[in-house]
Amino acid sequence: MVEKVIIDEKILAGKPIIKGTRISVEFVLELLSSGMSVQEILQEYPHLKKEDILAALAYATKVLKKEEIYITA
Repeated sequence: MVEKVIIDEKILAGKPIIKGTRISVEFVLELLSSGMSVQEILQEYPHLKKEDILAALAYATKVLKKEEIYITA
């Protein structure tokens, strides 16, 4: 599913986007965190599919799993 998310340096300065669009993963996450439902997003952006939104979430999860945290005293 994450293969629906691509990085193209020519689009949005290389931010991860939904393949075939100029909609960034960041933007999808902002919409969800603002309280929009998946259905509302799909109505507002009819060229997106539910799988695209799930791919954005999967991509963000994958990135956060790789995040390393260093605690300093």
